[in-house]
Amino acid sequence: MPNTLNPQRTAGGQAVPLLNRPHQIRTVDAYDADDHACNLTAWKQNYDQITPGKFHGVLAELQMPQMQVFLEQTSQAVHQSCCVWPDAFWFGLQMHANSGRINGRLCGTGAIMVRPGNCEFELVTPVDYAIYGIVIRRNALLCAADQMRCRIDWSQLANAEVLHVADAANTACLQTLASLLSDHDAGSEQIPAASLELPQQAVMMAILSMLDTSEADRALSSSFMRRQRIVGQARDYVLAHRDQAIAVPELCEHLHVSRRTLQYCFEDVLGISPIQYLRIIRLNGARRHLREDLSNSRTVRDVAVDWGFWHFSQFSSDYRKLFGQSPSELLRQRILAPSLASSA
Repeated sequence: MPNTLNPQRTAGGQAVPLLNRPHQIRTVDAYDADDHACNLTAWKQNYDQITPGKFHGVLAELQMPQMQVFLEQTSQAVHQSCCVWPDAFWFGLQMHANSGRINGRLCGTGAIMVRPGNCEFELVTPVDYAIYGIVIRRNALLCAADQMRCRIDWSQLANAEVLHVADAANTACLQTLASLLSDHDAGSEQIPAASLELPQQAVMMAILSMLDTSEADRALSSSFMRRQRIVGQARDYVLAHRDQAIAVPELCEHLHVSRRTLQYCFEDVLGISPIQYLRIIRLNGARRHLREDLSNSRTVRDVAVDWGFWHFSQFSSDYRKLFGQSPSELLRQRILAPSLASSA
């Protein structure tokens, strides 16, 4: 087993061994979905904001020798593309009954999400969402299960997305995580690694207690897999023609499906309509490009056209409705940020 938990990319592109970093709870606020997606250590993530309004995300994270635990809170509904670091398992425990979707599957009360490392997956989370996450080294989880004589179907776990667990075990795990992340104030002195041994064992036992009696969600039906495939093909087509204002009839023609079928596919997999999706994916793409450094020869209007928005006033209006600020306000913030940082 390698002697590092996972690499964290720095601004210089170097990998930082997390086991050699101070153990302390890190709490970070973000006011942009992409900034929030980048705050979770060593994950590969991309977030698209779905619901209109200003975004606020809060992340509380603790690195331990064999695992990473965190609480993520988001104010707006978000479509997330995620990938956990290799040789690990991720478990997601929702705090409330407002269900999220993993790869299109609803994860309701009495269920947790699970995905192996180095395997991309998608989440759709509702407004005012909170989820506890645990990422555990695969070998550490295997050894703990063997010591506790837990009977776990590892091949089922590797392929599962939603696990139904006992309410008592789920509640106990949530309480363990809440206690762990509230025991120390953010920004406090580093926590000695030795003092994390008992909390780490408590989290491991809580997870294994759930897994020992868990039951994987039923296998995907062929009809749902087809709807997933259609949504994926629609996304690929829109991104490949991002400078065109793709309409629903054109999408239906390209995918060889009826308008009603396309509607069912998007509502079943993402919980939104195709029309909403077409607008959201292009507005989020334009926002990302506006947040990058634009040369003197490129303007906000150029970026809008790049993403198929030919009516600039409509683009500005739609942008403000979704993100709670105009494109020009975003640019002013980006220009002011370096000067404020240098004067600090």
